[in-house]
Amino acid sequence: MNAYVDLDRVIPSLAVDSRCALGESVLWCERRAALFWTDIDASRLWMHRPYRGVTQNWALPDRLGSLALCQTGQLLLGLAKGLYLTDPDAAQEGTLALEKLADVEADNAETRINDGRSDRNGNFVFGTKSERADNAPIGAFYQYSGRHGLRRLNLPAAAIPNSVCFNADGRRMYYCDSVSPQILCCDYDADSAEISASRVFAAVDDADASPDGSIIDADGYLWNAQWGAGRVVRYRNDGSVDRVMSLPVKNPSCCTIGGAAYDRLYISSARVDNSVEELARMPGAGGIWQIALPRALGLPESRIELA
Repeated sequence: MNAYVDLDRVIPSLAVDSRCALGESVLWCERRAALFWTDIDASRLWMHRPYRGVTQNWALPDRLGSLALCQTGQLLLGLAKGLYLTDPDAAQEGTLALEKLADVEADNAETRINDGRSDRNGNFVFGTKSERADNAPIGAFYQYSGRHGLRRLNLPAAAIPNSVCFNADGRRMYYCDSVSPQILCCDYDADSAEISASRVFAAVDDADASPDGSIIDADGYLWNAQWGAGRVVRYRNDGSVDRVMSLPVKNPSCCTIGGAAYDRLYISSARVDNSVEELARMPGAGGIWQIALPRALGLPESRIELA
């Protein structure tokens, strides 16, 4: 497949003016033809159906760090201190019923669940972030599966774990600690939850940029939203930069490729860490942005197997 993507003249547009304080973890559900994402600071789950022009959101009992799709059609939610199941299609009067799957670091008040994504084998892989003011590296990476429950991955402690995604065969995992200007990768064994050969995949070349959420496309290239720099960067397989796409917001946070033809890049963003003047210049901060791609580049999200 030709990996070249002509994005020199792309113009981002605002898909949803959600004005999230901390919009994150955007993903595309092909069964519903819908986007899901979280406003972490507001403890809300959002859904947008672009072909119906319908947008909904639901209040949650705690901050939602990340989420994933399940084979059953339910959503797996990574709330601050635990993993839960919910079904937005069965919501009653705007209320989501929650079923707990597992506690996560319940005895540690200084961490919460942050970024996560399903691997290619039906498991949820996620990290916990430091809630300390000094960003001490006290967070960890985990795998949750219906078969094995919660297992810690043998990766170094992190302050702000992000960029969790997987190549097409599921044997390579990408991740980062957002306090460091680099995206890492490692060999990943889903069955044993073992990690090996951790290494630097790409260096972030902008002093204002912190690597945040990532997605792998159909060419095997990685798209990374870069907090503080107002951009999404597409990296080739060797970690070199393929394209840089500027956005009219300071803090993009995560990206996904969706739409019926998997030819639309969606990017979540945040209003936090913006001055009053910056918000006046960037009123779309906290919204979901979109970029039309010249061809289908998306891969369907893998789904969590609960049994």
